[in-house]
Amino acid sequence: MMRRLSLVIAALAAFAAPAAAAPAVAPKEGDFVVRDFKFRTGEVLPELRLHYTTLGEPRRDASGRVTNAVMLLHGTGGTGRQFLSPQFADELLVPGGLLDPAKYYVILPDGIGHGKSSKPSDGLQARFPQYDYDDMVAAQHLLLTQGLKVDGLRLLLGTSMGCMHGFVWGETYPDFAVAMAPFACLPNEIAGRNRMWRKLLIDAITKDPAWKGGTYVEQPKEGLRTALGLLMVAGLSPLPAQIASPTREAADKAVDDYFAARLPPLDANDLIYAVGASRTYDPSPKLESITAPVLWINSADDFINPPELGIAEAQAKRLKNGTFVLLPISEKTRGHGSHTWAVLWKDRLAAFLKATER
Repeated sequence: MMRRLSLVIAALAAFAAPAAAAPAVAPKEGDFVVRDFKFRTGEVLPELRLHYTTLGEPRRDASGRVTNAVMLLHGTGGTGRQFLSPQFADELLVPGGLLDPAKYYVILPDGIGHGKSSKPSDGLQARFPQYDYDDMVAAQHLLLTQGLKVDGLRLLLGTSMGCMHGFVWGETYPDFAVAMAPFACLPNEIAGRNRMWRKLLIDAITKDPAWKGGTYVEQPKEGLRTALGLLMVAGLSPLPAQIASPTREAADKAVDDYFAARLPPLDANDLIYAVGASRTYDPSPKLESITAPVLWINSADDFINPPELGIAEAQAKRLKNGTFVLLPISEKTRGHGSHTWAVLWKDRLAAFLKATER
């Protein structure tokens, strides 16, 4: 049950993600419970469980303020532990690495509805509150300030959904992070093709008779299969996919292996809640209110955030202190999932951290 949505993020990265490596510093896990958490819909959850993983220890200045906290925010269907995968951790979370836990206090939350945090499949199913990104960011803020006693971040880095959370963070808590690195998103209402594939995914599940209004006993597998297929297509990059599956037989096997690994653990309500949480997202009216320096990176082969829309370049000009980078297509990029392959952008992040030192 706990692993159901955590595997979906692999669909947004590649056909098969490498297994998680053992980090140089042993991760610690914990839970923070928020009592009577009120969602923007007005719904209240008596106990909202927020799960997290940390690496390293907090350091405080003479006034008691934490100076070395870094928060990494995962994408739709992921968990904080996705950042322990080799393509990220082996590049950044190692001794001497850019985010070495011997230097930084690295915080990896599971967002509402994800991982080991409270979610529909815990028992409420479709009676679980209809959370959105603002709720998720508010909960992350409570986790930091009340649960972990962290009153500021050296860096907030978010990928995909976490990238969108980053823009919400920058507007809602403008003085909290010294620097922000949102990767693989756009700061606009989810519309056009991006909304269309999400609606197709949700409709595939809710129109499956086995869904039963979200009160199913057995998973609506046909709806989930269509939904998972949409996730696969949305996450793929044409060039690496062609290299990995150069024949019809290889492509068919990749699809079959993909479904065999990822379909069994999925929960329908968890998935549609996670995808649907983007419905109210639109930070575009207040981009000028973001005061923290921003390093914003997208990739040119991203199906979900296609560069031909020209949205990123136009919106980046509205940031007071922002830099937008578009990674060119190559055999090394991974489409939407390029956000987690640190080798593609770690040099830019290193320069950004140096430039924002205080």
